[in-house]
Amino acid sequence: MLLIVGLGNPGMKYKNTYHNVGFNLVDALAKLLKIKFDENECEAKTARAIVGGEDVILAKPQTYMNNSGVAVKKLVRHYGVDVASELLVCYDDVDLPLGNVRVRESGSAGTHNGMRSIVAELGTQEFRRLRFGTRTEALSNKEVELIEFVLSKVDYESKQVLDKAVKAAADLLLGLIKGEDFARVEEKLNKLRLD
Repeated sequence: MLLIVGLGNPGMKYKNTYHNVGFNLVDALAKLLKIKFDENECEAKTARAIVGGEDVILAKPQTYMNNSGVAVKKLVRHYGVDVASELLVCYDDVDLPLGNVRVRESGSAGTHNGMRSIVAELGTQEFRRLRFGTRTEALSNKEVELIEFVLSKVDYESKQVLDKAVKAAADLLLGLIKGEDFARVEEKLNKLRLD
C-alpha cells in the first residue's frame, strides 16, 4: 500500500497557484499511471491503481490547505495506512529555492499550515514528505507578502521551472511505486535542482 497525498486548495480560483504544486504532482502521477481522479471519499479526490500487486492511492484533499490533516487522517484510517512507511505527502515550500526538491522521512511542519494540520491530526511527525521549492526572487526580496505569494498565480518563467520539477519528481516517484527502494528514490529526488 502506498498513499501519496498532494496538498493544495480546491477550485478554479486556486488552480496554478504556488500553493497547489502538490496537486500538480499527483495529477502528473495519475497521468503516468493512466488513472483518473474520479472518487470523492474521506473529503478528498482520489485515484487508485494496482501496481505489482500493491495498492497505490493518489489523493487531493478538498478541505482547503489549512485543514489538510482532516482528509489525510480519514484516508489513513479508511485504507489502514501505516503512516511511517506507506504515506508520502507532497507540498510547496517557500524555504527552498524555486525548482529544488527535498525528501525527508520525518521532521517538523515548519511554517506550512497544511503540514501543521496533518501533524496535529495524525499526532506524529514520523511520515515521509516531498517538498517543492517555490521561493522566488520577489519573495526573497520581500517584494510580496507570504500569504499573497502562495495564493498567487505562478508566473510564466517560474511555471517552466516548476513544471520541469514536477515532471522529474513524478518520473522518480513512478520508480518508487514500481517497487524501487525508498532510500534510492530519495537520493535521486534530493539531487533535483532545476532553479
